Amino acid sequence: MWCSMSVMTTQEIHKAKRRSGWAGVAGVAVALGATELFAGMSDSVPSAISAIGTYVIDASPSWLKTFAISTFGTADKAVLAVSIFVVSLLIGWFLGKASAGRAWPIVSGFVVAGIIGIAAQMTQPGVGVPASVASTMMAMGIGIVAWYSIKLWADPARMDTVTADDVPDIARRRLMLGLAGAATVTVVAIGIGRGKIRGRAEAQRAALTLPEPVEIEIDPTAIHDFDLGGVAPIVVGNATFYRIDTALVVPTIDPQEWTLTVEGMVDNEVVLTYDDIAAMPLVERYATLSCVSNEVGGRLVGNALWTGVFLRDILAMAGVQPGAEQVVGRSIDGWTSGFPVEMAFDDRDAMLVIGMNREVLPANHGFPARLVVPGLYGYVSATKWITEIELTTWDAFDGYWIPRGWSKEGPIKTQSRIDRPRDRAKVEAGPYTLGGVAWAPTRGVELVEVRIGDGPWQVADLSESLSENSWIQWKLDTELSEGEHIISVRATDGTGFTQGGQETPPAPDGAEGWHTIRVKAETA
Repeated sequence: MWCSMSVMTTQEIHKAKRRSGWAGVAGVAVALGATELFAGMSDSVPSAISAIGTYVIDASPSWLKTFAISTFGTADKAVLAVSIFVVSLLIGWFLGKASAGRAWPIVSGFVVAGIIGIAAQMTQPGVGVPASVASTMMAMGIGIVAWYSIKLWADPARMDTVTADDVPDIARRRLMLGLAGAATVTVVAIGIGRGKIRGRAEAQRAALTLPEPVEIEIDPTAIHDFDLGGVAPIVVGNATFYRIDTALVVPTIDPQEWTLTVEGMVDNEVVLTYDDIAAMPLVERYATLSCVSNEVGGRLVGNALWTGVFLRDILAMAGVQPGAEQVVGRSIDGWTSGFPVEMAFDDRDAMLVIGMNREVLPANHGFPARLVVPGLYGYVSATKWITEIELTTWDAFDGYWIPRGWSKEGPIKTQSRIDRPRDRAKVEAGPYTLGGVAWAPTRGVELVEVRIGDGPWQVADLSESLSENSWIQWKLDTELSEGEHIISVRATDGTGFTQGGQETPPAPDGAEGWHTIRVKAETA
C-alpha cells in the first residue's frame, strides 16, 4: 500500500509540473502579446521582440547572417521573430515546471525578461524611457497573473465540489481552455499592436503626394519588356521588390519631424526637412539594386524607377572639403554604410530618393528617404530611413558590414539569371523559349549567351535597356529534345568582361559564376 501511494504521489507531482509548465508557456505568450500591444498603442514604446531581435542581429556573426539571408531570403526577419517567440515559450515551459510548488523561479524569470526587454528597448530610436519601463513591467505582471490563474484553475486539488471520478477530465479541459484563451489573447494583441504600428507609418505616408519631377523617364514598352511568362518584369513592383536590412520592424517615422543632416568634412553643416527635399527639382532614374548576399541565380535583385534629387546636389549645398574620401550614410536604426566620395559625383547619378515607381517611397524601402547608388551593392550604399550623411576619410570609418567580414568596396558584379524555366521544371519537348534577366549597373549588358548541355554558346535576344543602370531581359528560341537538359547562361558587360564559370559564394564581395539549371523535356 505504501509503495502504491508513493507511485501515485510521484505521478501527481509530474502532472502538476506539466500543468505549471503549460501555464508558464501561456503566461509568456500573453506577456509577449501585451508588449506588442503596448508598442502599437504608443509610438514612444518600441516592440520588445523587435528590440531584442535587433540586438541578436547585431551580435550574430557574419556567417550566421549570411546563412539566414541565403536560406530564408526576405523572410529572414519573420523567421527570427518567430524563433525569439518560440525560444521564449520554451523558457516559459521550463520555468513553469520549476514553479509547480513555488512561484519564485517563474517570477524571477519574468523580472529578468523584463529587464532584458527594457535594456533592448533603450537602444531603439525615439524610445520613451518612462513609458517603455512601465509598459514592459506591466506586460510581465500580466504574464505572471496569466500563469498563476491557469495553474490554479486547472489544479485538481482545488476542485472540491467536483466528483472525484470527473476531476482528471475537468482539470484537463480547464487547462486546454486556459491555453486556448491565452493563445487567442496573444494573437489578438500581437495583431492589433503590429497593425497599429503599420497603420501609423502608412497614415503618414498616405498623407503625402510625390511632387512632379522635372526630369521624367520613359515608360517601358514591348522593346524593353518581352512580357515572357515566368521572367521577372523589367520594372519590379513595390510590393514584390526584395527587402534585405537589419530592421526587424520597419521604423515608423513622422516626415514632419524627420530631418537629414549633412556633416563631417564639409564647409557648412546642412539640415534638410522632408519639405525641403520635396521642394527641390526632382528627377527620375531607373536603377537595379542587388544585395551582396544574392546567390548565383538568386532573387535578391530588382529594378525600379526612383524619384529624388542627385546626391551631388545635396553635398554641394554643404561643400565637400578637400581630403574627404568617404560618404557615410546613417539610418534611424543605427545601420551604416560607406562608399567613395567620387561615386557621388560621377555619371552614375547617385540619388537621395523619396519616390519608388512613381509612388511615395514605401516604408519597407526606406520612407521618408534613402540612398540609391547605382553599381554598388546595398550593404555599402543603400541606406534606408536615412537621417545623416557624414563626409570623412576612407580609413576613419567602416560601415556596418565591414567589421563583420565583408569587403569595404562593393561594386555589383556582372550577373545573369535563367527565369524560364525554373530549375528542375518539366517542360514540353519541342520548341521552347528560354528567358531571364541580366545586369551590370553602370556598365550595361552587351551580350547574353546560353548553352544547352555540351553544345555551343548561343547568342540570346536582348530587350532594349531602360538605362545603363537597369537590368535587361533576354530570351532564346530553341528546340528541347525529350530528356534531361542542363542549361547555363552568361553575360558580357559594356567593358567587354564576360562572366566566368567558376562559382564563388557571396562573401566577401558578391557571388560569381554561371547560373545553371536542370530541366526535363517530355513529350505531351
